[in-house]
Amino acid sequence: MNAATSTNPDAASARLGGWQPFSACDWPGRLCAVVFLAGCPWRCGYCHNPHLLARQAGSAHWPRFLAWITQRRGLLDGVVFSGGEPLQEPALPQLLQQVRAMGFATGLHTGGSHPHRLAAALPLLDWVGLDIKTLPPHYAALTGVPGSGQRVQHSLSLLQASGVAFECRSSIHPQWHTPHTLQMMSAWLAGRGVRHYHWQLLRPPPGGTAHWQAAPPGWPGSALLADTAARFDAFSLRSS
Repeated sequence: MNAATSTNPDAASARLGGWQPFSACDWPGRLCAVVFLAGCPWRCGYCHNPHLLARQAGSAHWPRFLAWITQRRGLLDGVVFSGGEPLQEPALPQLLQQVRAMGFATGLHTGGSHPHRLAAALPLLDWVGLDIKTLPPHYAALTGVPGSGQRVQHSLSLLQASGVAFECRSSIHPQWHTPHTLQMMSAWLAGRGVRHYHWQLLRPPPGGTAHWQAAPPGWPGSALLADTAARFDAFSLRSS
């Protein structure tokens, strides 16, 4: 493989885990298609897409997606790249460029695991949803990867400096997030200047294989929700 090939991978080689033709909730205020890219460096115990953890689990279906999305001009606002972890895909900049050339806006869901790849992708993005899993010092225990908390902090700094619209969001569950942890997470983000933050209740994935139960009714509690909402311009508790 020559240097040019390794630096600029062919978009057709991208490993897709599938796509969702239409979504009104994956990019606030936009109607979009969602492309799921295979591969993720982290191993969170509550992952809802474990079938996308290995890049080899994806298929080279990008040309098929392009042929499909061509017919959606004027019907969709944009395309969101999700995963897995979409920044794990070396060809992501090429995918973004091709979608933008077709007139679609581009969005990204990321856990912040690859800050340098995020920096390269930001000029090609219109919006980013940054997943905040826990407090930075607790990341390694949750993801299984040392240094993952520092990577997320770096990614947040890059986003804030870029001027690209973004929100932070956390998938929460009492097994991984105590009320104190949630308070500290919101205080940390508000102190960093984040203005848009959202929570989503984690639910056991379909199939009944998860070793944990859904959060009890009423969790995380109205007082904590009100306290968190007061810290941000926009805050909500979303259902999965």
